[in-house]
Amino acid sequence: MRCLVVLLAVFALSQGSRITRIPLHKGKSIRKALKEHGLLEDFLKTHRYAISSKYSSSGQVASEPLFNYLDCQYFGKITIGTPPQEFTVVFDTGSSDLWVPSVYCKSDACKNHHRFDPSKSSTFQNLGEPLSIQYGTGSMEGILGTDTVTVSNIVDPQQTVGLSTQEPGNVFTYSEFDGILGLAYPSLASEYSVPVFDNMMSKHLVAQDLFSVYMSRNGPGSMLTLGAIDPSYYMGSLHWIPITVQEYWQFTVDSVTVDGVVVACNGGCQAILDTGTSMLVGPSSDILNIQKAIGATQDQFGMFDINCGSLSSMPSVVFEINGKKYPLPASAYTSQDSNFCTSGFQGDDSSEQWILGDVFIREYYSVFDRANNRVGLAKAI
Repeated sequence: MRCLVVLLAVFALSQGSRITRIPLHKGKSIRKALKEHGLLEDFLKTHRYAISSKYSSSGQVASEPLFNYLDCQYFGKITIGTPPQEFTVVFDTGSSDLWVPSVYCKSDACKNHHRFDPSKSSTFQNLGEPLSIQYGTGSMEGILGTDTVTVSNIVDPQQTVGLSTQEPGNVFTYSEFDGILGLAYPSLASEYSVPVFDNMMSKHLVAQDLFSVYMSRNGPGSMLTLGAIDPSYYMGSLHWIPITVQEYWQFTVDSVTVDGVVVACNGGCQAILDTGTSMLVGPSSDILNIQKAIGATQDQFGMFDINCGSLSSMPSVVFEINGKKYPLPASAYTSQDSNFCTSGFQGDDSSEQWILGDVFIREYYSVFDRANNRVGLAKAI
């Protein structure tokens, strides 16, 4: 959310008919790559106020905040075309389009990544429609086509694919992922575009119209499962939460408390469960209350630092959702790198919803149920 693309994930065999497992490789974040190249400070200065919730406008233009991908670390592999061309993507429940770089793209970001070549695919068809996704530093311009997309053992024919012809700034140059595969509702997709999972559902390519996500806290083992729930990844029972708006995976949070005291979301608020955002994002005033409650201090770029020696004594931040409490311990909301600790909470005044990103999903195995328009949460192993 990068210098060279390191493809370490391998496809797992399907276990059972139309149940598909896609291993997610935990790689280097753009933040870490920018830091290694001495570019992080300039990026944070430029983008301090550009953190924005994801939304899609009408027509062919969809908007994505570049900042949301700054800390993304979980990537998987897909292929496009006949014969297949391989790409590393972020499986993103906060957007709905599939796009990858193309050979028509001359931006530096494209040169450092795998690029799709339509002329080498016998199944590619050009739709003749443009695609434009706005980012904080510019826009990803492209064209729409259809081709066969393979996700592990699922072969998805005539899938809409965005092919970038221009990518913004120098940030994607260092990303470990080539493109994005959106898993939100079709109402967020660009015009003429059908989301991958919707295509799979309509063609009965998955056992159930749901998918589930497990994100490991450390090392390998993260998994996206299409068409099934895997009880081996969680403890206890799943608790179901109804979707309130069928765009993102959006639902109501009742409150956020620390030591039994409401510190945020007083009276309830809307939130989205988003695998494409690493941090946990909310309104700045509420997030500031949380940062104060956990003892985090703000640095010059608006990020919040934490004393690594205090982790064992820091309180849990508790999200109450649909009548059930979901505590986040300090180990969940703190990122530690070379004895330097930072808070996983991020303020954003332009966000209409809270964004429960990887900080939350690592703690709670998440099921995205399209058949019943609900999400299921259970304590991850």
